[in-house]
Amino acid sequence: MTTSSVVRSRLEAQGFCNLDDATLTELAPWMRWSPTLCTVFMAIGTALNSPVILWSLAATAFLGVLLPFHTFDLLYNYGVRFLSGTCALPYHGAQRRFACGIATVWLIGTGWAFHAGSALVGYALGIPLILVAGLVSVTHFCIPSLIYNTLFKATSGPENRT
Repeated sequence: MTTSSVVRSRLEAQGFCNLDDATLTELAPWMRWSPTLCTVFMAIGTALNSPVILWSLAATAFLGVLLPFHTFDLLYNYGVRFLSGTCALPYHGAQRRFACGIATVWLIGTGWAFHAGSALVGYALGIPLILVAGLVSVTHFCIPSLIYNTLFKATSGPENRT
């Protein structure tokens, strides 16, 4: 089984470049790991009107801006991958770190709305955030990475480790 050219293109748009076909085929499903966990926590935080959950996730997303990986990748790289028999996730490119930056600001705003008692604004911010993160989780299509690539005309990512 090989990864489709659409999936390869979407992952390269996120900055995951220079991956050979075998590695990409093995890791493509697992590259949804962090976006899926983020989506789940976003949904829980929004459903519960919980600034604490949303701000905690914002802190996690902010680390994804500063580091070449998302902290949820550590759960995969040092745990799940040994159970799945797959290799480590590659480092993130600037596109994925940019997406984490957008998520950080968005999560802070959503949490603040709930904290201020404005559930309507919280839902108005939280639901689209969940949809954007869910899109990456399901299809590998990352709107913030598309924005980054449009703004900065990025065509390649860092040398990835596998």
